[in-house]
Amino acid sequence: MSLRFSGLTNLNSGSPIKVETPAKSTSIFASNVFTLKVAREFLSDEAFKSLQASIRAHQKIDRSMANQIASGIRSWAESKGVTHFTHWFQPLTGTTAEKHDSFFTIKSDGTPIEQFEGDALVQQEPDASSFPSGGLRATFEARGYTAWDPSSPAFIMEIGEGKTLCIPTIFVSYTGESLDYKAPLLKSIDALNKAAVEVCNYFDKNVSKVTSTLGWEQEYFVIDEGLFNARPDLVMTGRTVFGHSSAKNQQLEDHYFGSIPERVYAYMRDFENEAYKLGIPLRTRHNEVAPAQFECAPIFEEAGIAVDHNSLLMDVMDRVARRHKLRVLLHEKPFAGINGSGKHNNWSMATDTGVNLLAPGKTPKTNLMFLTFFVNTIKAVHDYADVLRASIASAGNDHRLGANEAPPAIISVFIGQYLAKCWPMLKKG
Repeated sequence: MSLRFSGLTNLNSGSPIKVETPAKSTSIFASNVFTLKVAREFLSDEAFKSLQASIRAHQKIDRSMANQIASGIRSWAESKGVTHFTHWFQPLTGTTAEKHDSFFTIKSDGTPIEQFEGDALVQQEPDASSFPSGGLRATFEARGYTAWDPSSPAFIMEIGEGKTLCIPTIFVSYTGESLDYKAPLLKSIDALNKAAVEVCNYFDKNVSKVTSTLGWEQEYFVIDEGLFNARPDLVMTGRTVFGHSSAKNQQLEDHYFGSIPERVYAYMRDFENEAYKLGIPLRTRHNEVAPAQFECAPIFEEAGIAVDHNSLLMDVMDRVARRHKLRVLLHEKPFAGINGSGKHNNWSMATDTGVNLLAPGKTPKTNLMFLTFFVNTIKAVHDYADVLRASIASAGNDHRLGANEAPPAIISVFIGQYLAKCWPMLKKG
């Protein structure tokens, strides 16, 4: 009880942290990312073309080019004060993972040097035996390998005064089984691309690539640090397990789209600045429906990069919240009786000719390419509903579904009044 009274006292006496915001977000956007624009500056023409071909056409990078690319990335990172690098991946724990290694090494004659070669860029074998594997390997065997994903650019993570070069990777077993969430995603993106291009070519022979696009939304709760520490259940589990319900829940839903509290506003601006440096294109911020609940959302990106950015942002949000003497709750259902937090995924497909395959356009009845993908997407949801449900099933999400903010764990498709009128025509056709 004394912790709660102390938290309330500090809450009343606290004030927002001053946040320095640049005049234009574009001035800092992707400043800590090894973009193709940066690569053009730090790589030779040959190495740049090899990296570009790997990203856009999935072509293999040979060892000599990998050495040149690694050298260029190290030069860029060192110019920003980086001393260590890590293969950044997403194991089956629901969080990200990293093991930092220094550029520093010693030659055989005892001379200390800074070094980062292609082998270290492309693949590593971390002692990762304790990550979940679904029984694919014995727990006493490391036998986990991280492999570079060139489609997701390297970035620099700033933590306090330290800076680390992060290289997005997949995580696989010695025999090639996926041990993470990223490898299956990349495989599915590739499979969809191949199948969708074949369909597109019936209508447009100029289409050579179809990209899965994703626009996610991240809902979250913000709690004062003192009040958070007074709740052992929040500290240990990220959600309430026992105790009295709040005096006011969301009966009037007057928090939704309301005026953002000043202290939370400062926090939002701070983590947005950090996100912009990492190339995360945040666009939206607002109050959500539950008390102390908020939401942010970025511009659509390629699905693989979007997933990396969401995982990265959750880490950033947590660290920045502590800077403001706050705690951010990312649990799907942290409080009983009020809404939980959804991570809504707005997914689509786009061709390299600039067409959104799930956009009906001005004349959907005659837009045959749209109608083809429209019908087949609905058919796929119907045929594979069980695996779609399994892909989002977790203790936290199942706890959220069926409560205030969402129906039970069902799969449904809502197409709107206009497209519903098209169904009879499509059936007759």
